Amino acid sequence: MKHALATLSVLLALSATPAHAAGVEHRQAPGAMIASAAIVPPGSTFYYLSGATASPVSPADTESLDAYGDTETQTFSILTKMKAQLAEMGLGMGDVIKLTVFLVGDPKNGGKMDRDGLTRAYKKFFGTADQPNLPTRSAFQIAALARPQQLVEIEAIAAKAP
Repeated sequence: MKHALATLSVLLALSATPAHAAGVEHRQAPGAMIASAAIVPPGSTFYYLSGATASPVSPADTESLDAYGDTETQTFSILTKMKAQLAEMGLGMGDVIKLTVFLVGDPKNGGKMDRDGLTRAYKKFFGTADQPNLPTRSAFQIAALARPQQLVEIEAIAAKAP
């Protein structure tokens, strides 16, 4: 009888929960810069954003060595464009669950990727008071992008629970 009452209690508790699925869960350790996991409930919609590169600092200059700026400037440009693209779909940066970042070694940084520059721009969009969600993230140093002045390309996956 106790088992039947316990089972009935669980069933009643489950039926009392809202009909909509829980939101996307971003798991992150305190003080972390990226999420360790993102849990997306069944029925959610996924949005895949193609890799994007920065806009030139000045539209009149697309060829000079500094046409697209440093890693921080390029990352900020890309994430600004991403934020606008997400907004067009009714989403925000908090809906991003995964970033894949491709970094070219910066000649001004001894040919090494500028992870610190990436981080400074990233922190303006993720883990802020206004937008506390952190995506999962992978970052790679690669040999080159389409234009020799481009140092960063970022692709994203976003998810929205029903």
